[in-house]
Amino acid sequence: MTTARPGGHAALVEDLYGRGLLDETWRTVWDAVPRAPFIPHRAWRQTPTACEPLTAEADRLALIHSDEPVVIQLDDGRPDGPGIATSSNSQPSMVARMLRLLSVEDGHRVLEIGTASGYVAALLSHRLGDSGVYSVEIDPGLAHHAAAVLRARGYHPNLACSDGEWGWPDQAPFDRVLATCALRTISHAMVQQLHPGGVLVAPMARDFWSGAVVQLVADGTGTAAGRFQGGATYMPMRSHRAAEPLPVDQASHRVTDARVDPRDMLSLGFALYAGTRLPAVRMWHANRDAGAEVWLQDPDGCAASASTGEAAHEYGVRSLWQEAERAHEEYIALGAPEARDFGLTVTARGQQVWLHLPERIIEPAPVREPSV
Repeated sequence: MTTARPGGHAALVEDLYGRGLLDETWRTVWDAVPRAPFIPHRAWRQTPTACEPLTAEADRLALIHSDEPVVIQLDDGRPDGPGIATSSNSQPSMVARMLRLLSVEDGHRVLEIGTASGYVAALLSHRLGDSGVYSVEIDPGLAHHAAAVLRARGYHPNLACSDGEWGWPDQAPFDRVLATCALRTISHAMVQQLHPGGVLVAPMARDFWSGAVVQLVADGTGTAAGRFQGGATYMPMRSHRAAEPLPVDQASHRVTDARVDPRDMLSLGFALYAGTRLPAVRMWHANRDAGAEVWLQDPDGCAASASTGEAAHEYGVRSLWQEAERAHEEYIALGAPEARDFGLTVTARGQQVWLHLPERIIEPAPVREPSV
């Protein structure tokens, strides 16, 4: 089942325009750059449990002309992997959102991190001209595919097969930097490669429940700052994939009261706050008939779980559920701020999340040990 409407690519573009995601200029660009030629013959639909191959051409085109992502690579291209998506042509509405946040203007030079299928590079090339677009891709197979399709469609942006974490220093500075893969942190190298007043737009891989898009502006002194601009789920940059945590110590299991309904933790605003207060703690969830179930885990094997209407369970030397509840109490006391109330500052020393103003930095909370 897809969200495709009759009318193919034109109908998709009209839908994005009608939703306010494209202005007149970008509408003209999208009309001229169909998505289908950039999708490899082998492609998959991502479902909640697996990647399903698109074997029928009608199904393939229906997905391409829908507002859904199309998986274009599994297992980094290895033929014997478990079938995990490692590259995709992103959801069109998300691409439109990111390009709108990028705020490109005629004459701008733009660096794209993650060429993948080449589709976004084509959109940018049509908007700005080939000479203003630079795109890097770490995977040789994807880089070759993108280069071939771009040439065949008449686009010749500047392409490189390299690790986008370090940008493209030989061609810097840029007016805009766009990441099309999720970053755990924004490298200072990317900030340094922006003109003063330059804009960086990137999805960030947040451990605590959800991803978020950030829009930063460089000040010309090696610092960039800006606000989060809503949620986004992108595949992480290869060098930013999370390491596997240590196994959970099942023998340390204990039960504790749950004072917060897990459903109340499933907002992006809380995820941004709690993810900063509880660094490196992962949270994921599943919807249940009567509510939700959440799981928490840190890199050292401490864990917790809770379901709506039930007690919580904790493991290891930390009281992770109690820490999460404490963070939720703080979040409510702050007025339950929304995602756009939070921001990020990147300097040579690292990055800091703040609330409302860059001076109001959110610091990590002390670790809470189980009460005896």
